[in-house]
Amino acid sequence: MTRPEHQAQKLTEQLRALGAEPIPFPLLKIQPIAETDENFHPLKQHILDLDLFQHVIFISPNAVEIGYEWIDLYWPQLPLGVQWLAIGKQSAALLNNYGIDAYHSPLGYDSEALLASPALQQITGDKILIMRGQGGREKLATELRARGAEVSYAELYRRECPAYSDADIADALFNRPLDAIFISSGAGLDNLLDLIQRPNGKFSTDSLLRCHLVVPSERIKKAAEAAGFNRVTTASGPDDQAMIDTLKQSLTFAEIDR
Repeated sequence: MTRPEHQAQKLTEQLRALGAEPIPFPLLKIQPIAETDENFHPLKQHILDLDLFQHVIFISPNAVEIGYEWIDLYWPQLPLGVQWLAIGKQSAALLNNYGIDAYHSPLGYDSEALLASPALQQITGDKILIMRGQGGREKLATELRARGAEVSYAELYRRECPAYSDADIADALFNRPLDAIFISSGAGLDNLLDLIQRPNGKFSTDSLLRCHLVVPSERIKKAAEAAGFNRVTTASGPDDQAMIDTLKQSLTFAEIDR
């Protein structure tokens, strides 16, 4: 299991309840932007100017949680006239828990699904704020700009790879046979590859590349296959239940099915 540590507990508990033996190995560390970061003040200004935007899009649950902390700090009452949107039903549900009624596309869990929805078709001249981490895909902003919108980023956090020793990596990935690995994002996949392909050449990747990967999207599946993984299954979504259901359907895993 490779989710960030603060998001892995529920998935761990569900897998244990089904008789599996989950091994937490977070591949992402979410580091909120601090006052010492160079883009702190541009981020703060975007939050202060929230009422100038017609649409605000939250990329992920992390963007929701950290973004809401910023909004709550400067907007005790939400600005009027803003359409709130989220990528994926999980992010939309989190926003709803915070009292923000957000639209999400029923067509899927990625930028492409949101772009295909009616909510973002007639946006010429609109100002759109994308709440996200530093870096990441440009697909959403590029397409929105092509449709005539003015797009800005509120970059709320950095994605970092946790620090692991060779012993940590060996214990989690190589010292015991693994039935499957859950990969929750493209950045997580990249960090996994970086860790196992360290320049010291200590690890042979053959056994890991034969391991079954469960991923949340076709885009990440293609990236995994391009990296050499030959058993990759795409879940119906990135949420815990979708990943577990996919594992149950694709593995002969007697302990889970009992």
